[in-house]
Amino acid sequence: MLNITSEQRRFLRSQAHNLNPVVLIGDAGLTENVIKEIALGLASHELIKIKVHGGDKAVREALMEEICNQLDAASVQLIGKIMVVYKPAEKPKLVLP
Repeated sequence: MLNITSEQRRFLRSQAHNLNPVVLIGDAGLTENVIKEIALGLASHELIKIKVHGGDKAVREALMEEICNQLDAASVQLIGKIMVVYKPAEKPKLVLP
């Protein structure tokens, strides 16, 4: 899992404010295809929102941790059913403070 500072997390939250979710996790959960879509989204955009249907907070937190561990990404924010995940691209578009 990628680690970021609290200042970087605050910056990324502000950048994610106007984003729409690019991946939806449904009742099937975190399948291989969902992981591939998240990886594609991160490769294209670096910072993405993911929406989770169903599950309680503990399930969503576990999903967020699993996504970040599998893709070596950073957990930026988890509010309700919306996750914000960051992974820098080879040529970063976002310059972190």
